Parts: sequence; C-alpha cells; structure tokens
Amino acid sequence: MVNTDRTGVDKDDKAVNIDSYLDPHFVQRSNWLRAAVLGANDGIISTASLAIGVTTASLTRDPILLATTAGVVAGALSMAAGEYVSVSSQTDVEKADIEREKKELEEMPELELQMLAKIYEDRGLKKETALTVAKELTEKDALRAHVRDELGINDINQAKPIEAALTSCVAFAFGGALPLLVTIFAPMDSMEYYLYGFTIISLIILGAISAKTGGSGIPKAILRIVIWGSIAMGLSALVGYLFGVNV
Repeated sequence: MVNTDRTGVDKDDKAVNIDSYLDPHFVQRSNWLRAAVLGANDGIISTASLAIGVTTASLTRDPILLATTAGVVAGALSMAAGEYVSVSSQTDVEKADIEREKKELEEMPELELQMLAKIYEDRGLKKETALTVAKELTEKDALRAHVRDELGINDINQAKPIEAALTSCVAFAFGGALPLLVTIFAPMDSMEYYLYGFTIISLIILGAISAKTGGSGIPKAILRIVIWGSIAMGLSALVGYLFGVNV
C-alpha cells in the first residue's frame, strides 16, 4: 500500500525529495562576497583617486603610471594582509570561546543544558519542549549545539582568513587594473575626465553585480557606491589642485 497524504502525493517520495532538495540562500555567500566587493570597490576608488590626484598635478604620463601601478600592487597586498590579520583575530576569538565552552560542558553539564533549554524557550518553544530539544541535541553533539545556538558560530558565518585574504587581494588587483588601463591609453590633456567617467561606469557595474549576487536591490547598491566613489575622487582631485605642483 502506498503511503500518501491528502493530496495523493507519496509521503515517502516527498521525504526523499525534501532531503535531497538544496535551498541555497544569499547569506551563504556573505563571507566571500563581502571581501570581494570591498576589495574591488577599494581597488577601483583608491586607484582612480590616486591617479586623478597625480594627474591634476602632473604634465607627463610617467609619474601617473608609476603612482597608479604602485598603488595597485601596494593596495592588493595591503588588502590581503589586512583581511588575513583581522579575520584571523576573529578566528582566535571564536576558538577561545569554543575551548571555554568545551571546558564548561565538562565541568557543569547540567547548568549548560539548562542554559541551552532557556535559549530555545526564549525563541518561542514551550519550557518542556525546549528542555527536550536541548537534551536530544546534547546527546547527539553537545559542543556543536552550544557553539551554534549559544555562541552563534556556524559554517556560514565562521571566519575564514585565507579565503578572505585571497578574495580581497584578487578583487583589489582586478578593480585597480581598470583605472590603470585608463592611465595607459587615455590622452593626457583629458585624462582626469576619462578617469572620472570610466570609474563611475565601473562602480555602476560593480554595484549591480554585487547586488545581483547578494540578492539585494540594484538601484540602492549603485547609488551608494557611486556617491561615495565620486566624493573620494573629487577630494583627491582637489588635493592635486591645491598643491598645484607640476611633477
């Protein structure tokens, strides 16, 4: 006899389909997407701003190329080092908390069980149900349950230093290469305007891609990134004009 529900669907088949169904969420991309967007955005804006600042104070192409190339290389390495150090610090904190939780589970398991049950109760479960859930999860893997529900650490948001460093480095280098190409091919007499225009277009594309990848609103992402990028480039150009030095 086939086991069906009211709709006539085989319950066993439904269970198999649910178990095999993958439901990816945008938040699962948050770690690498944040590093990629930050790196590319920083690469485009900082390199273009540097190039514009030097362009407004220079009569020849060589100083602009030198400064822009140095900015791309230094920026990419700096982003990689900065991301690795900062995310590693986060990892150290997570590991310390996990070790502390492991020790507390060994020394006072009953109290930790009550704490876990209280967490589930605060989320909306009845007291008896919360205690039952806490007991069952503790029997399966007590440390994992506490790390996930008490410390808030899971596979999605767990810090990954190497991934963050490499993503930021590559993204910055790619972003910085775009204004660098402008400094190589654009005519000197109007280079800063080419840099402005090309950078704004690049930022619009980056904002659209990041919003699409992250599942957020495209117009809002584009507006945000273009406004701050324009401010950065404008201030950099102002510095070059204020100094008024011909390099």
